[in-house]
Amino acid sequence: MKNDQKKQQVLKILAKNIRLLIEKEKLEFHKLQEIHLRIGKELYVVYENKEKFLGEYGERHITTKDEVRETMEYISQYSIYAYEQQIRQGFITVEGGHRAGISGQVVQNGGQIKTISHVSSINIRVAHQIKGCADKVFPYVAENGQLLHTLVISPPGCGKTTLIRDMIRQISDGNKYIKGITVGVVDERSELAACYQGNPQNDLGMRTDVLDCCPKAEGILLLIRSMSPKVIAVDEVGTEEDFKSLRYALTCGCRLLASVHGKDLEEVSKKPFFGQMIQGQWFERYIVLSTKKPGDVSEIYDKRGNGLCKSF
Repeated sequence: MKNDQKKQQVLKILAKNIRLLIEKEKLEFHKLQEIHLRIGKELYVVYENKEKFLGEYGERHITTKDEVRETMEYISQYSIYAYEQQIRQGFITVEGGHRAGISGQVVQNGGQIKTISHVSSINIRVAHQIKGCADKVFPYVAENGQLLHTLVISPPGCGKTTLIRDMIRQISDGNKYIKGITVGVVDERSELAACYQGNPQNDLGMRTDVLDCCPKAEGILLLIRSMSPKVIAVDEVGTEEDFKSLRYALTCGCRLLASVHGKDLEEVSKKPFFGQMIQGQWFERYIVLSTKKPGDVSEIYDKRGNGLCKSF
């Protein structure tokens, strides 16, 4: 995505006052990561992995209730109800794949989250697809032209979704390690494809089918029945239902690409259901990401837990 296009997509969902403050900063949008609005708090962005406070005349700008309300109107295109399915998960995806995370008063119905009203804070995460970031792992996760069942292990914010996204694209389009094959993606939180009105904003490859905002367990079964994927890709597995569906996918002959939050393989093995999965050697490769720099690989293990490589 061109920098100017990304800039316009982000600016048009911001309240006018905040838009002007960001334009005055002359930020390079390929370096802009997040924009934080909290009622009664200082406005700041995350730029090149550092917080940068915005304001005029040497004073930091305090975000107002009206600015949050105006921003929500632009984000939802003046129809909050049309976005309730996304809002109940805490975010709205806008054109370009940018995500507006929201918090405020939670409204429940029958013990389930219905929506979030009286929004008090918004975190706009600027989409950045990094094509080629998975190049380094393919020599370890492919064998005889096929993807090995792979689990990516990473603490939050260390680049697992970015890595999986590029792995999906390359598996789908094909590269020197894998011939292009069909991939079914269950994108429960709209993070992999970043669909906007059902259309993926991120490039996941020419042979990829996406179920957006769909629970992983139901989505895996639906894709297998309807789209005949050779690879099933999901982000952040963890529930018993997720594991039952992954097991079903294995019995159907699908290759698996998934991720989980965790510090290392030992920590993940202690999580519910994961110990059984690791002992059963469901996955043939475990990629552990580093906490030092987003996207860096700490270690790669085989299905028996033997280290194949370190730190690259």
